[in-house]
Amino acid sequence: MARVVVAGSTGYLGKHVVAACKRRGHWVRALARSPEKLSEPGVFLEPAVGELVDEVFTGEATRPETLSGLCDGADMVFSSLGITRQTDKVSFRDVDYQANRNILDLALKSGVKRFVFVSVFRPGAVAEIGMVRAREDFVKELRSSGLFRAVIRPTGFFSDISEYFHMAKAGRVWMVGDGSAHLNPIHGADLAEVCVDALETTETEIEVGGPETFTHREIAELAFSVAGGRPKISALPAWAVNLTLRLVRPFSERYYDLGRFFATASQTEFTAPPTGSHRLEPYFRELLGRG
Repeated sequence: MARVVVAGSTGYLGKHVVAACKRRGHWVRALARSPEKLSEPGVFLEPAVGELVDEVFTGEATRPETLSGLCDGADMVFSSLGITRQTDKVSFRDVDYQANRNILDLALKSGVKRFVFVSVFRPGAVAEIGMVRAREDFVKELRSSGLFRAVIRPTGFFSDISEYFHMAKAGRVWMVGDGSAHLNPIHGADLAEVCVDALETTETEIEVGGPETFTHREIAELAFSVAGGRPKISALPAWAVNLTLRLVRPFSERYYDLGRFFATASQTEFTAPPTGSHRLEPYFRELLGRG
């Protein structure tokens, strides 16, 4: 049994990692700025894990003064910390880089043996985007730290792909380009198993996707087949999307970067070695049942 700190424990992947750690018999300390979220099931069907956590550490990774003792007595650290849909006024540099750096500093001081971090797949394809630069700058810090480490590079989460289902349910799916690029997205539970494996092995770079490969258009069509209604798919030309994002940038650098990332990723081949057993259609049907 290892003592594992889970940072990002209230997020989509973090909750699945807590559950996977407990199935493997590990002791879990969950870092959470809002501990009550651990006991709430997530909107992307992630489980409530409050009763599974051995110790809740309340703190904010962007505020190192709240983290004293976080890694004390821990053997390993897992982090999926990063900006996705947060609304508070922090930057990618604040969270994707600095918050993880704050935790790494504590891990080094506490004698943690291994650090597992989730970054992005094929970072070279999206290297100019702020979110990716921040995460990859942290990866460089992790590599030079001397800690045993693993960097997980998933193709995409089911939670991200659920946006196609919600658009189909609303009556129309919008996509960038013709939707011909391929990806094999991975369910959080399957990815969590990969992450916990990485805590227990010596691999340092792990690219991973789910068991099924689709084009983006095929995902949209699948979403309509579950949600019902005649498929209405609108392809937005890349130049129009890029122009719109440039207009957004002066008002929100964060939304500009998120938009650039998803627009670029949707036009890039994102397929990695497949793993897991969770399929996309049953996931969409679960979302439909959730209402």
